Amino acid sequence: MTETRIVKSTCGFCLAACGVLITLKDGKAVELRGDPENILNKGDLCQVGLASLEYLYSPERLTHPLRRMGQRAEGKWQQISWDEALSQMADKLNRLRKNYGPESVAIINGSAKGYQDTHLRRFGNAFGTPNAACADYVCHLPRMLAAEITMGFFPESDYGYPPASLIIWGTNTVNSHFYAYKKWLQVLDRGTRLVVIDPLEIEIAQQADLWLQVRPGSDLALALGMINVIINEGLFDKAFVDNWTTGFDKLKKHVQDYTPEKVARITWIDAETICKAARFYATNKPGIIDWGNGTDHNLNSFQTGRALSILMAITGNIGVPGGEIETAGSGFRKGDTESSETGMLGYWSAQLELRHKLPAAKWQNRVGADLNLLRDYRYVLPQSIVKAITEGDPYPIRAAYVQACNPLSCWSNIQEAYRALGKLDFLAVSDMFMTPTAAMADIVLPSASYLEYDGIVMPPNSSLAQVQRKVAQIGECRSDHEILNELARKLGLHQYFWDSVDGFWDAILEPIGLNFDEFKRVGQISGIREYRKYQRNGFKTPSGKVELYSSHLEKQGLDPLPVYYELPEAPYSVPELAKEYPLLFTSRKTGTYRDSSGRQLPGLRSSHRDPLITIHPETAGKLDIKDGDWVYIETRRGRIRNKASLSTGVDPRVVALEHGWWFPEKGQSELFGWAESNINVLTDDKPPFSREIGSAHLKGIACKVYKAF
Repeated sequence: MTETRIVKSTCGFCLAACGVLITLKDGKAVELRGDPENILNKGDLCQVGLASLEYLYSPERLTHPLRRMGQRAEGKWQQISWDEALSQMADKLNRLRKNYGPESVAIINGSAKGYQDTHLRRFGNAFGTPNAACADYVCHLPRMLAAEITMGFFPESDYGYPPASLIIWGTNTVNSHFYAYKKWLQVLDRGTRLVVIDPLEIEIAQQADLWLQVRPGSDLALALGMINVIINEGLFDKAFVDNWTTGFDKLKKHVQDYTPEKVARITWIDAETICKAARFYATNKPGIIDWGNGTDHNLNSFQTGRALSILMAITGNIGVPGGEIETAGSGFRKGDTESSETGMLGYWSAQLELRHKLPAAKWQNRVGADLNLLRDYRYVLPQSIVKAITEGDPYPIRAAYVQACNPLSCWSNIQEAYRALGKLDFLAVSDMFMTPTAAMADIVLPSASYLEYDGIVMPPNSSLAQVQRKVAQIGECRSDHEILNELARKLGLHQYFWDSVDGFWDAILEPIGLNFDEFKRVGQISGIREYRKYQRNGFKTPSGKVELYSSHLEKQGLDPLPVYYELPEAPYSVPELAKEYPLLFTSRKTGTYRDSSGRQLPGLRSSHRDPLITIHPETAGKLDIKDGDWVYIETRRGRIRNKASLSTGVDPRVVALEHGWWFPEKGQSELFGWAESNINVLTDDKPPFSREIGSAHLKGIACKVYKAF
């Protein structure tokens, strides 16, 4: 007789943390659907979440540890045991630590962005290396640190009230956190008015009162122009500004240089529309600015986050129902000089990461220390890792451990990344599938999907924590937590880790007095939403107020007020470049794939088989390009090949590309076609990049497009 049961769990493919119901028949997962009782997704799942079982059971999964036998990327492997794999890794890493110091080893994480990252940072700090790199410098962290330094916390938008106005700025959650997209639709149905700021006419823009088709990468100038209008027309919240901000007079003087007319030339948005958007947000209160990854991708990333935080503050939209509120555990401690851990079940926990094991002297010995980035940023830049490997500057990095990351897809200037990976003495990669990066490795470890281990999932900047339950076991796959725990023991670091991974989860839960077994029985913990928290204890900034003018940044020699810098390889910085490269490219996410993953799954690939470039029909006509034609996109660094998709939703001067493309079907002999269509062949990893956080310049770059013959 067949035994059927349903397990309530949480999807772990991204940070959205959607609830799922998994049907097991005789112990095998046979169906997965959204949990209608989950307060986040309420039964819905995105295309990636719905493909969870295809990920789980894919015949392309790595199922056993592998050791390279031939040359790098030759595709010759020997299956070995876990004990052999981890022992070989430990022996190599220990010898490098003894001979060259722990800083000769880099740790690199990617798309997981959950407690896997916390665990890896703990491992790196216990080992003693300051050289930890990830994608956060172009993904969320510029906004998070900007908000924390400005107002002491990263805000959560209060859609439940609902808001009177909503500005969607540089994000398209229908292709990422799709349940947030549903929140947009729900508040619009309840009367919320909408402004969309995006170079592309995203789906929701069709319902907007205003769509501002901003030039890619010029968002900071637009924000400063809006602040100019709000201040000069007296539309700011005088009571909040007087009582709860510092530096308003300096801000007022500063933004006089960002008139609507000047900003119009920079952003390609006419001055009257800029004024309309500013008045719209300032007069339709409460208001939300739902900002996204699109603002993180250039040298103005951090200061764009500052400017948007300032917009929220001067309009009095902080802490109010229907505005931007502080959730439990986010904060920049009053008088502190570094970002704090984020409290109960915090996403950035200094204690869990063992930051005290990496004292200031060791941290100062990191690669890229000479860049003098914002001290609150606790990672090194990928471009600094690459430079250390290829040039030995400031010293050689000789080995790397890569977890849930494919640098040969996602790092800027991937030709340089390829050269760097090829020069390493030792490379180990943990992943679910063989990727271009894994194909370059000496040891490949088969990591588990979220369906293969118990854990805790917590969306960032949220007080909600949910349980993730193991329902399957594929081959010898292990979770990244289990891999790190055992590798640490092999390295002689057992005193900093646990007998089992449950000890890690117990440590996370310790502040609220639960252990992991108890939490699994509870299943979910949700904090209480509070409004106007600052009225009790002020803001968690050095002054206790929202710092429009940041003394913290000034002390570090950084701009205390946001300053717009023109982008490199753009029309106004290098006018002569436009003669050869007359177009600008931007990038976007697709709803089909999670970053660079999933292209080996027939169910996903069949719905989005080829990398697309979106071109305006007018531009395409001048270039003799028709819909469906294959074309080349070229910059100073190289060219890639994409299929044309014609749309009036893009400016005739702009083309839009998709990131993360490689071709699993091409096999290891061709390194999966890693450079054929990848946008990061076109991008650069050289300065200028963000002065505060090192964000690479990924959008608004001059290019040319021509037909592929």
